[in-house]
Amino acid sequence: MNVNKIHVSVCLCVETFPRAQNVTWISFNFKTLLTWSPKPTNYSYTVEFSQRGQNRERTPLCIQTSNTECDLTTAVSNLKGKYIAEVQSEPVRGVSSDLTEFPHTASNWFCPFNDTIIGRPEFKIAVNEDQRTITVHVKDIETALLNGQKQRQSIRDIFKDDLQYKVYYRKAKSSGKKDKVSMSSTIELTGLDKGVSYCINVQAYIPSRSVGKQYGELSHVQCSPEEHKSIFDEYSLAVIASAILVIVVIISVVIAVILVCCKRQQRAKKRGTERVPLKGV
Repeated sequence: MNVNKIHVSVCLCVETFPRAQNVTWISFNFKTLLTWSPKPTNYSYTVEFSQRGQNRERTPLCIQTSNTECDLTTAVSNLKGKYIAEVQSEPVRGVSSDLTEFPHTASNWFCPFNDTIIGRPEFKIAVNEDQRTITVHVKDIETALLNGQKQRQSIRDIFKDDLQYKVYYRKAKSSGKKDKVSMSSTIELTGLDKGVSYCINVQAYIPSRSVGKQYGELSHVQCSPEEHKSIFDEYSLAVIASAILVIVVIISVVIAVILVCCKRQQRAKKRGTERVPLKGV
């Protein structure tokens, strides 16, 4: 009888601590979270993580917590290191358990430098005086990481020469698109049609990453203003001269036709007057 009671007690204890599910790294501009499910009821979660080849660590805010996410932004400080994490199901604070090993679920490997998602950049455009060149000024995105002076680091600070920008541009009234890659945050688009409006997108490009993770999010579209062209900008002098000549010829022909018609009408009237008999004859 006592054996059955012990057996039932152990089963209830195990069932009280279900394994975490969907343990996933989410990292955006180096803001790195570990997330999982489901929301606990009468138990809690503890997160353990480690860099490859090193001992496991814990972060104080993610020990016996009822949350389903853990901020590991500052914990994964070696940005080129590879990390793995485990979410362990445990009793809530103040409650003991006879279990020697709690149910746990491991994540995939994660490397901040290679896996964080890079957001959409902001940029400004300036049309040069010749109206055939547009300069694109990209603002390097700020990350969640701080430097020694407690200032936010930009993606340029972290990626350095690995960071490039890809600029897509097209005429506002056309669907044909061109692109240009630059290692600089200032990109010049040259050889453009004078006075034409161009629409531009920008995204971060990190060629050292694996193929599916090289590009950041695409920026919003910005279009340059369209200049109002004079007729001399639109057409050559030869075309304008030809058009004027055609107009002059058409006007001359119209005038000639009108004069001919007027003369015919005058002749017709004159003949009609000569044919009318004199009264009383």
